[in-house]
Amino acid sequence: MFTLALQTLKARKGGFVGTFVALLLGAAVLGACGVLLESGIRAGSSAERYAAADAIVTGRQEVELTLKDLDGSTLHESQPLPERVPLESSLAERLDRVDGVRTVIEDAAVTVRLADAHGRPVSGRHGSALQAHNWAGLRLGDFRLTQGHAPRTADDVVLDSDLAARAGVRPGDRVRLMTTSVPRTYTVAGLVALKDGRAPRQSVLFLSDAALRQLGPAVQAFGVLADPGTSPGPLAHAIGSALDDDHLSVHTGDGRGRAEFLDVVVSGSNLVVLAVAIGGNVLLIAVFVLYATTALSVRHRRREIALLRAIGTTPGQIRRMLASEAAVTALVAGALGSPLGLLLVYWLRDRFAGHGIVPPDFPLALSPLPFLAAILVTVLTALAAVLISALRATRIRPTEALGEAAVEPPGLGRGRRITGWVLVALAAGSFSTGLAQHADFFTLVSLANSLVLLLVIATAVLGPLLSRAAVRLLAPLLDRTGVTGYLAAANTRANVGRLAGAITPLVLAVSFASTVVFTQTTALRESSDQVRAGLVADHVLTAPGGVSPDLAAKVRDLKQVESATGLVKSKVVGAGQLLGAQEAVSLGAQGVDPGALGTTLDLHARDGDLARLSPRTLAISTTAASWLGLGVGDTARLHLGDGTPFQGKVIAVYTRGFGFADITLDHDLLLAHTTQRTDASVLVRSTGHADGLTRALSGLAAAYPGTVLRDGLAVDDQLAEQRANAWVNYLVVGLIIAYTAITVVNTLAMATAARRREFALLRLSGTARRQVVGMMRKESAVVVLAGVGLGTVLAAFPLTLVAIGLGGTPWPAVPGLGYLAIAGATAVLAVAGTMVPTRLLLRIRPVEAIGARE
Repeated sequence: MFTLALQTLKARKGGFVGTFVALLLGAAVLGACGVLLESGIRAGSSAERYAAADAIVTGRQEVELTLKDLDGSTLHESQPLPERVPLESSLAERLDRVDGVRTVIEDAAVTVRLADAHGRPVSGRHGSALQAHNWAGLRLGDFRLTQGHAPRTADDVVLDSDLAARAGVRPGDRVRLMTTSVPRTYTVAGLVALKDGRAPRQSVLFLSDAALRQLGPAVQAFGVLADPGTSPGPLAHAIGSALDDDHLSVHTGDGRGRAEFLDVVVSGSNLVVLAVAIGGNVLLIAVFVLYATTALSVRHRRREIALLRAIGTTPGQIRRMLASEAAVTALVAGALGSPLGLLLVYWLRDRFAGHGIVPPDFPLALSPLPFLAAILVTVLTALAAVLISALRATRIRPTEALGEAAVEPPGLGRGRRITGWVLVALAAGSFSTGLAQHADFFTLVSLANSLVLLLVIATAVLGPLLSRAAVRLLAPLLDRTGVTGYLAAANTRANVGRLAGAITPLVLAVSFASTVVFTQTTALRESSDQVRAGLVADHVLTAPGGVSPDLAAKVRDLKQVESATGLVKSKVVGAGQLLGAQEAVSLGAQGVDPGALGTTLDLHARDGDLARLSPRTLAISTTAASWLGLGVGDTARLHLGDGTPFQGKVIAVYTRGFGFADITLDHDLLLAHTTQRTDASVLVRSTGHADGLTRALSGLAAAYPGTVLRDGLAVDDQLAEQRANAWVNYLVVGLIIAYTAITVVNTLAMATAARRREFALLRLSGTARRQVVGMMRKESAVVVLAGVGLGTVLAAFPLTLVAIGLGGTPWPAVPGLGYLAIAGATAVLAVAGTMVPTRLLLRIRPVEAIGARE
């Protein structure tokens, strides 16, 4: 059977093109997602400031939650922390007593903003925030002093050479540093550089230990230098045993880089989620596409299979032949798709970096494992698709084989009908449940996601019935358009199964793409509306690197200001509930001054009183209330961004969480548990007599380099994370359209190519070439109208649930151009897949075409 399979592949190369291209694209995307997944799991960079240490002790940058599953059993799930976990200085004494420890060096740091001599802000390399470290910590890394001298006074600073070059300064020049107050002038005492001469991954600067202590730094880590002859592995084990603290981590080797570069670790965790989401969607679409292409291929080979059955070939032998064909095709496609996946992964990494999902220099972990796994999944998917497609063709009795192959099957089997209507009933139940549970946001989103899947599968199962309904609706219209319309109507009535095979991929494309795209446009519309409606402040002060927290206090002292608050942003971690099971969730958090809440920011409380916000209470959005299962009066148990447990009473549930944040806390409380200790912006509400306020605010802003005065929050900045997530979903839509292109073109091209005898007979009976072309155009119109129309109807149901969950109304945001792009792209593919083969076939002389073999 393997030899027969190879001969079939050689003789029927054109019939396997669509399957091959689908497998090639699937292998490339799955391989790229596998690399991203492995890179996220192994995320890390070579240590620089910690490269000389034998071991590094840090806080554990994740929190472990105990959750309950659906069956009541408990499970443990870890969630990464976005803020640096601080350490106590007293930990150094405990480390000193560990056997094998020679020296313990504290690494303390504080986030600063740097301005050159002309007052222009200078950002860190790759746009990262600058941190000032204690000079004693220099011994932990690969940095060496290249110019000048160490900081001797409280006014001395040492910069790395790359940062100094970008700031345009050298030893002896003066720069200004900002922390939580106005800028202070420092003298550049010296420059440091890595021993190998390359620029550091993150820009650094050093102050004397005494000067840094005045700025209130946080202890980020302790570096340990071992006694001679002590290996890092045993040393780390001894430290861990001595400390015996689950909230601490000991790093050696490559782990020192993970301890140093928190941004890589956090973005790696995000990358794992994205890789799984993209790969899962691609695999789901690939299953649909491969089933469609292989089912069509098997359908067009019914005569061949019937003949093999008639001469004694067993069903098992035919299945082995088809499986061998699929395996060979998948292996070749997987092998050729791997190099494409390597190119794709770099393109994806650059796009992710452009949207702020990962750092620009995020390292990729390249190994053969993801590509081998992609090839294996590709082969297994192809085998499953072809074996399922071949079930009906291989089960018929030999005596019925040729008769079965000669005509199109009259209708759906009983099992297929039952399956289809069960799926329809499940979809109807999901939609009805969603309408009844309109207040539960995450239930609505989950139901919407499952609903579109149920509807598409039901459409694929009941395709001939839906196609017959479309024919009944559209065929009478074709009958009125002349001879070509009559022929097109007759063909669609006689070949409902073939029509269903052409319509189904269009439905798949339009419904999936519309659901994904218009869910994002609806979410962005709602978020933008909430930002505009919720911001009641007259002025906003903001800066790219953050705003010093004392600026809000100075703004409040202005006589023209009624109220002002710093707006600080972070994340919190808690235990969410989804369909009865708990899972770890990370929610956006904002900190505001309780006294200014309402006059600068209107979150629109649905329940409770926002004025009761305090360091021991919190307010939550309707989304968070749904996810956390909390209401007014309940006690929330969360972990702040640096892992600190927080327990507070819910005093309000508000509706504008999409535009701002899901959790609102006291400003000073949240600020103290962030790494940078800066505000994202300062919101200002003026009094009735605000003459000269703009000038006064501009004067205050000028004292803080980089700070600018605006009339309102920039919506794009406020919704940057949501727009990045939307881009990822648009990427998935692009892959859906690409797969649909393969399916549509392959399906229609093969279906059209199989009609060469029909075309020849029409032409020999007197039908003109232009009439055949006109007939095919009208058949294409039926396919496009039915596919796009049905896909649009199917997408309307999940989008209604999404719109209710987001804004409380059943009307999603559907931009006209966006819908035309989706519908137009699928229509163009459908027409091209029919008309290009038609024109090629019509170039063959009718007498030659009618005698051609199948």
